[in-house]
Formats: sequence, C-alpha cells, structure tokens
Amino acid sequence: MKYTILDYLEETASRFPDKTAFADVNTSVTWSDFLAHAKEKSSVIAKYFEPGQAVPVMIDKSVKTLEYFFGALYAGCFYSYFDATFPDERLNSMISTLGVKHIIADSRFEKKLSKLNVTPLFFKNLQEEKAEYSDTRRRAIIDTDPVYANFTSGSTGTPKAVLVSHRSVIDFISVFTEIFGIESSDNIANQAPFDFDVSVKDIFSGVFTGAAVHLVPKMFFSFPTKLLDFLEEREITILIWAVSALCIVSTLNGFDYKVPAKLRKIMFSGEVMPVKQLEIWKKFIPAAEYINLYGPTEITCNCSYFRIPQDADLSAYTKGVPMGIPFPNERIILLDENDKPITECDKEGEVCVSGTCVALGYYNSEKTKEVFVQNPNNKAFFERIYKTGDLASLGTDGNFYYIGRKDTQIKHMGHRIELGEIENAIAKHESITRACCIFADNKITAFYVGKETEKKEIVTLIKVSLPAYMVPSDFIYIKDFPLTKNGKIDKRALTEKLNACKD
Repeated sequence: MKYTILDYLEETASRFPDKTAFADVNTSVTWSDFLAHAKEKSSVIAKYFEPGQAVPVMIDKSVKTLEYFFGALYAGCFYSYFDATFPDERLNSMISTLGVKHIIADSRFEKKLSKLNVTPLFFKNLQEEKAEYSDTRRRAIIDTDPVYANFTSGSTGTPKAVLVSHRSVIDFISVFTEIFGIESSDNIANQAPFDFDVSVKDIFSGVFTGAAVHLVPKMFFSFPTKLLDFLEEREITILIWAVSALCIVSTLNGFDYKVPAKLRKIMFSGEVMPVKQLEIWKKFIPAAEYINLYGPTEITCNCSYFRIPQDADLSAYTKGVPMGIPFPNERIILLDENDKPITECDKEGEVCVSGTCVALGYYNSEKTKEVFVQNPNNKAFFERIYKTGDLASLGTDGNFYYIGRKDTQIKHMGHRIELGEIENAIAKHESITRACCIFADNKITAFYVGKETEKKEIVTLIKVSLPAYMVPSDFIYIKDFPLTKNGKIDKRALTEKLNACKD
C-alpha cells in the first residue's frame, strides 16, 4: 500500500533509476539520484525544523529547489515556496503565518533576507553540514499530514496559506495521470512558479509516472523564440499551463517562428481561455488534445475537466469553454443564496466541492471555518465542503459552465487575487480615503476618492506590500463613489464609467 507521496517517489526511483526525473537549463537529475539527494537534505533539515513544521524555501526555480522540497517531506515537514521578488511586508506576513524561525535560501538573496523576520539557512552552507539519514521521521508520516502550503491573496491584506495533504495529492494525481494518459515516456514542461498550484500537477505527475519534468525559466516567456526552442529541443509532449502563459505564445505570433512537433496534450487553467487564442493553438497544433481544467487551490488543483473535441466549432462556445465534468471521487454541488442545492439546468449557483480533494484548510487562519464547512444539506453525517465563491451553472449537456465570482476575487495573469487586498493597500496613502477596483478587459482599474494623486506615487506605495501582478493598470480619481440603494459602492456604475472613458 502507498500512503504518502514518498511511497510513489520510491517506487518510481526503483522502476526508473537512471531515467531523467527533473531538469532545468543548467542541470538534470535521475530518479535514483533525486531520491538520494532528498534524503541527504532531510537529515540536515531535521536539525533545524521539528516534524510537522513548514519549511520555507527561497531558491530560484531549479532542480535543487525540488530536492529541498522533498528533503522537507522526508524530514516529516511540509514545504512552502517563497518568491524573492515579493515585497518585504508580504513575505514577513507569510513568515508570521507559518510561525517559522528559519528559511532555506540562496545566498544571493542575503540583502533581501536581512529585512525579514527569519534566520536564513543558505544552501551552500547546508551542503557542508553532515548528518546521517534516519527514516524515523519518514516512518511517522501519515496520509493526512501536509505536503505543501501555497499562499493566496487575502481580502484583509493578509495572504492565506492553503495546506494540502498527502492523501489529497494522491487522490488527485492518481486520477489525473490515469485519465489523461501521462506516461513515463512523456516530457512535461513546467511553466508555473512553485508557489502556484499548477506546478503541483507538473511535479507530482512526474513523481507518479516517471515522466521527465523540465523547468522552463520565467524569462523565456518574455522571448517566445527561446520558449519554443526549449519545447522543441526538450521534445516536450505535455503542457499543463496557466491560460496566460499559452496566450503569450499565440498573441505574440510565436508559431510563425516554430511549432513544437512532439506536443500531444495541452491543458490549461487559472482563467477563462479566450476562444480566439485557443483557435490559434488548434490551428497550428491540430493533432494535440486540448483540455480545460477548473478548480481552486483549496481542492488540490482541479475538480473538473473538459476535453475539447478535435472537430469542435469553438465559436459555438458562447458561454465560454465549459468547466466540464467532475473528476472521479470529487463532487461538485451548486448552492443558491440560501445554501439550497440547485438541480435545474442553466440556473446560477455557487460552486462547492466535496471529496478527499478538499484541502486541510488555511494554516493558522480563522478564515478556514468560513469556507471549509459542513455540507448544509447533509444532516446525517460529517461531510466537509469547500465553498469556492465561484458562480456556475449546469448545462443541459451535463457540463458545468463558469459564470464569474460571487465576491471580489478574480483570476488575473494566472493568479488568484482579492481586489479588496489591492484596495486596502491603495487606501493607505495619506491623500486617499477609499479605493475600489474593477476588473474588466483583463485589466485591473482602481478608482479612488480623496485628493488627486500622481499614479507613480500610488504605485510606489502599494509595491511595498503587493507583488507586481496585483498592481492596477490605471488609477482614476473621482470626487465621490456612486452608491447603490443599500449604500454600497455601485460597481456596475463604475464599470459603465470606465467604458465611457474608453469611448
């Protein structure tokens, strides 16, 4: 029996010891060596971290980063990736949430780390430390222990850490790799950063099947020719990318330069895929299978999928590419405003998910009890569901269709963002009394009241606490916010104002 993801890693290393496991632009590692390196690192990690603790890692995406992730797991801990480009305030908030004293890091981030409330453990120094591997901690791991914590945006200004267990990863990845036929002969191109759950599908699809996972440098997405050369040279067969990453290639006419010959499966998630961009991909790579994936981090990657028929008329998807059907062992429930189940077709409801896929919750956060709740329609036994805040409907064809957000949360550039967090950051400016953000035409626009302020001044302020992808494209000063009858900001009126400005 296999109870943890380490059981799967050990089985794969036994089956394919000399096969490439992970590769970046500088190095690669076989499955047997990757396993050995992870165990070696776990013995050192165990000196600084107690079992069950988070192990933050601040190393650029590389083979080494993954070895420390799995080293953390062998030490009976869980990993959490820290992006060095994030503002100090945000990183300190993440450190506070996890309650950690140490972080494993690259020494080139020494200046950055000097501003954080944590003691760095530079991997160059850790490599010199010697400690004999013991499997004591590894034997104590059970399937409900966490594997990773990925941070998402928080409406209160505090990022939330989604905690996902071994059981949930096994439940999802086992089905994911089987349904889509991922095999040991495949080459997967990892696009997503390691703090984004799309990367979970890349990493663990490799671990579960023996497929090689190639880590694409972030800079390549600014140079489509480099990106396409990489896909061709590495003979990539599978892409599991964020919609925004696929759109970079198609909008910049990348296929006029080169079309990767080996691609056989192209999966996308994170945002609604624009039909025009999907048409470009299908035009240049018609033989590949295209799959739309849906699901928030809190249910372990995805809860539904839709295989796009080879001969599909994409213009017929007037409601967008369908969310599709639930993965096996996952249940999607639509609830109305009174938490009653919706069974009629084409009626809007909040997407709620139950099953082993549901995450453990948010680490060290009261927010857990608000959205990880008992199914309100099950009075007979405990059935926990996650309330996504997404709105969808069930079509007469049996597929779910995404409609939008119930609250102010959006998906932009592959990231999930709480508009309230941006509004709170803008409102910290001494000349601004209140802000309201609108997401339209794939852009974030901020309206604000108070005193008219230079855009540069506002951007400088909010970059102290927000990553670049959360900075609005435009800032519009208005004297007063339009209000609804119940006294709330009328976002529909603001959207109309925004459209009028374009005209």
